[in-house]
Amino acid sequence: MRLATTTVSRRAAGQIRRHWQRAASTTVVPEDWDVVIVGGGPVGLALASALGSSADIRQNVKVALVEAGDLSSVQNWTPEPGTFSNRASSLTHKSQEFLKEVDAWAYVDEKRTCVIEDMQVWDGVSDARIEFPASLLGLQHGMARMTENLNLQRGLLRRLESIPQIRLFDKTKVKMITNMETHGWPLVHLDDGRVMRSRLLVGADGFNSPVRNFAKISSFGWDYNTQAIVATMFHQPRGAFLGPHTTAYQRFLPTGPIAFLPLSPVASSLVWSTKPLLAKALIAAGLDVLRPMINAAFRMPHVSMNYLHDIVVEADRNGTPLTASQIKEEIAWRERSDGIDATSAYASGETVQQQGIPPQGTELLPPLVTSLQPGSVASFPLRFNHTDSYLGEGDGGRTVLVGDAAHTVHPLAGQGLNLGLADVDALSKCIQDALANGGDIGSRTALLPYARERYFSNHKIMSAMDKLHKLYSTSFSPVVWARSVGLEVVNELDSVKAAIMMEGSGKKDLGGNIFWEAGARGVEAFAATSSAARIVVDSIPSVVGSTVSGIVRALSTNKR
Repeated sequence: MRLATTTVSRRAAGQIRRHWQRAASTTVVPEDWDVVIVGGGPVGLALASALGSSADIRQNVKVALVEAGDLSSVQNWTPEPGTFSNRASSLTHKSQEFLKEVDAWAYVDEKRTCVIEDMQVWDGVSDARIEFPASLLGLQHGMARMTENLNLQRGLLRRLESIPQIRLFDKTKVKMITNMETHGWPLVHLDDGRVMRSRLLVGADGFNSPVRNFAKISSFGWDYNTQAIVATMFHQPRGAFLGPHTTAYQRFLPTGPIAFLPLSPVASSLVWSTKPLLAKALIAAGLDVLRPMINAAFRMPHVSMNYLHDIVVEADRNGTPLTASQIKEEIAWRERSDGIDATSAYASGETVQQQGIPPQGTELLPPLVTSLQPGSVASFPLRFNHTDSYLGEGDGGRTVLVGDAAHTVHPLAGQGLNLGLADVDALSKCIQDALANGGDIGSRTALLPYARERYFSNHKIMSAMDKLHKLYSTSFSPVVWARSVGLEVVNELDSVKAAIMMEGSGKKDLGGNIFWEAGARGVEAFAATSSAARIVVDSIPSVVGSTVSGIVRALSTNKR
């Protein structure tokens, strides 16, 4: 009886909801649009720019973008000289080429970007290391380019200024999305009273996507119980013996990876993924404690880092955060205990040799942080999430998801924005093809090529990131041994590294995607085998193809 009552109540609630939806849809005469994009972040703006770059779409398709925030604040963004936003991304060559194709890159301030010519990645437990230099392929324009998200977003807005056919509605929230029962077109109800009836509704509205909720697209995923700390760091310029500051550094600690990404000769972006309690304690302790902890995190043995983590968390728990002098004394004591000479590259103290010949190994480490930009330190939770589909069906039809609305990935390889831009590239071409063929741009048939192209590609990268996060989140000796030897073997085979880099780009997408996937597969394979050569033979074929497999097999055979 209780079940029957519950069922009746649900039916009644559904009838009431449909009644109010019909009432809402008839109160205001809807405006007809062909494409409505919800979300004015970099991905949504990139889609609007891509659609606006097509003459056919400008002439035949009405496109609107709705954003709850104030886009004028982004468009008028004028940071103080020498300061940087704390949210920055590494754009692959493929992402840059897409932005150039839609005439948006010319509006990005290149002076606020920084090329990445080298990647240094190492295990925080064993110190096993892999290096990916752009020179390995003879690339003259680096592997990727760092830019602040606001710089990209502002550039896209400036590009859209030149396309009046694309209408932007900012400072406008989506109150509700309903379905037009007669034609199945989504009705987007805005807080200014406007109702938009859209042939195609695009969700570029982030993890908590109203478009995804309307389309009833389910997703799967999990929280990592990890917080990312971001900040803008300042340091001395590299000396003449070290060359320019164009190297990205990442160290995998058991508590999470820490990344040091170049923004200018004297500034870099921090992304430190760590446990929530530690993140909270580090931020609460203030800049004068966080700064030396960052330097230590790239240099000190993981046992000493664990000790420092414990005392920072304990001090925060007791309500007595450590002072700058206390953390400096603790770090100096641990360095003496670890036998680290005060003049070596691995010393994180204040007596740093900035001139002359640098200590041995300096090129393997990021420059010492001298200060943090006030107001730049922030933290946010990390999660894995992937929708079951990118396309809505039934009552939620004529909807499509892009970017974080469809997938959320761990930032350890900085691929989140690149995946979103690749979504936009594929979707815009899909819409253009449907229009050229006289098709219905909002139909499932027209949108299926986008979903087929992007879903599996995204899932491969997301799975690789998830595997790497889990593999490097332990200090269990057998796992450390397996991942370390595997990493070192791949690092010694330049032909394999070059092939991985080339396959990851086809000379077009050089940014590390396939590197990370290869790394994840390689460590897994090595854990199940006793031959260092065998790991490469087993893990490479599915990643870089039969050509590379043959090279590696020949190398391993010769070594036997």
